[in-house]
Amino acid sequence: MVSPVMWSRYLLHKLNYSVTLTMKNHKIGHIAGSQIKDSVWKNLFQGRLTFIHWNKGPEMEPTLAPQGGTLLVRKMPLANPKNVFVGDVVVLKDPEKPEDYLVRRLAAVEGQEMVSTDEKDTPFVLEEDECWVLADNDTLKPKEARDSRTLGPLSLSDVIGRVMYSMRSAVDHGPVQNSDQGLLSDTSVLMVELDVDEMAKNQNG
Repeated sequence: MVSPVMWSRYLLHKLNYSVTLTMKNHKIGHIAGSQIKDSVWKNLFQGRLTFIHWNKGPEMEPTLAPQGGTLLVRKMPLANPKNVFVGDVVVLKDPEKPEDYLVRRLAAVEGQEMVSTDEKDTPFVLEEDECWVLADNDTLKPKEARDSRTLGPLSLSDVIGRVMYSMRSAVDHGPVQNSDQGLLSDTSVLMVELDVDEMAKNQNG
C-alpha cells in the first residue's frame, strides 16, 4: 500500500510532466493555445509516467542481464541537467539507427570537461545539450560497447527516459542503481505505478 505522502509526490510529478509535455507540444505546433488546458488535464488523468522497454545485449552487464529483460522507464518529455543526472541509466535515441534506442549510463553533461586517459587526446568541454554516455560492461572494447567513446557526444534532448526497474523474470527483478538525485526523484513514481500493476494483477487473478 502506497502512503498518502507518496501519492501526493507522485501527483506533483505527474502535474509537472503534463505541463512540460503540453508546452513542448505547443512550442512545436502540435497543439494550439486554446488546447493547452485540455491537454494538461488529459495528460494528468490519463496515461502513466512510465513505459516498458525491452533491452538485450551485453553492453550494460552486470546492471542489466545480457540475455534480455523488461525495463520500466520513467518518461522524460524534456531531458536536461535538472531532471536527468550523471550516474543515471537512460534510454536514448540511437544516433546511427533512428528507429532504435540505446540503454547507457550518463557519464557527463553539458559544461563538463572530458579528459582522456590517452595523453594524445585533447581535453574538451561538452557544449550545451551535449552528454557523454558509457556502457557498464568494462570488458567490452569501445566499438562493441557503442557508447560515446565511438559515437562521440550525444544530444541530451535525445534522452527519452530514465530506467528505474529491471524485470528479468518473475523472481529476478529490482530497482536499477541510478544517481542519488534520480533515485530520490523516482521513488514515488516507482512505488505508485508498480503498486497499481500489482493491484491490477490481483484483481485479474
